Amino acid sequence: MEKKNIDWGNLGFTYMRTDQRFVANWKDGVWDDGAMTADADLVINECAGVLQYSQSCFEGLKAYTTEDGRIVTFRPDLNGQRMEDSCRRLEMPVYPKEKFVEAVIRTVKANESYVPPYGSGATLYIRPFMYASGPVIGVKPADEFQFRIFTTPVGPYFKGGVKPITIRISDFDRAAPNGTGHIKAGLNYAMSLYAIVDAHKQGFDENMYLDAATHTKVEETGGANFIFVTGDNKVVTPKSGSILPSITRRSLMYVAKEYLGLETEEREIYKEELKDFAECGLCGTAAVISPVGKIVDHGTEICLPAGMTDMGPVTRKLYDTLTGIQMGRIEAPAGWIQEIR
Repeated sequence: MEKKNIDWGNLGFTYMRTDQRFVANWKDGVWDDGAMTADADLVINECAGVLQYSQSCFEGLKAYTTEDGRIVTFRPDLNGQRMEDSCRRLEMPVYPKEKFVEAVIRTVKANESYVPPYGSGATLYIRPFMYASGPVIGVKPADEFQFRIFTTPVGPYFKGGVKPITIRISDFDRAAPNGTGHIKAGLNYAMSLYAIVDAHKQGFDENMYLDAATHTKVEETGGANFIFVTGDNKVVTPKSGSILPSITRRSLMYVAKEYLGLETEEREIYKEELKDFAECGLCGTAAVISPVGKIVDHGTEICLPAGMTDMGPVTRKLYDTLTGIQMGRIEAPAGWIQEIR
């Protein structure tokens, strides 16, 4: 299929409407078969559950053009599983992960002309989401829901290359113990908006949130998990029941151990340990890894040995290996790559 006439090399990480999106509706206790539509607009009741009580969740993944010309997505089954988990926690009807993957494939195929070419630095971002469409005025789950998937071509998260960022330890709490931090609920991200805007005003790129119970243990940022590298090249990531289980983080930990032969560990990480790490990065779908050069704890600067110039050596190997797998330059573990065509 002929590609759209888009300046792929100059795309930003912003929304661009594409031709088709997938829509399925839940009513009277069942999902319909779903269909593709060109209509990007929603018409919902003023009393819809998503507007009154924020009953919604979402996912994010990408489609790539590989070096040999295939169009693929990366581990969509895990996104489907995570959405199932989110739905159960939010009293929303589960959209089965098998149907989720089928819908992702169908949506990408319908927008194939928007999948950026290999080497452009751009990808097709895929956004599945579900919301309560039925009216509800009492505090209770809605009785009608809509599941949708749209796509948008995006450029690299960091224009001009990946440069280490400066983050601050935040006084705000991202998620409560036994709350919803472990699922991808829209309300979690709404809660983080004030904190990130404030961080930007203060000259920081992101927030580091600590555990809400004790404010002593590292959790995550508003939209990404952390990975750390010790002085002896062990890759360590925080363990907590209130952080989102990142698919990118899980994949990076596997790459560290099985591809790079590094020791890995998932454990509680205390704020006092930050000064002892050699490298730090934020990991997620958008940028894969964002290197951190400096952490500021209420005026006290913790400067990572990797510095503010480039990724640290271990972080760079992790980034290059995972993106190599995604783009088809490196052989992927079984089941990681879902081919669209």
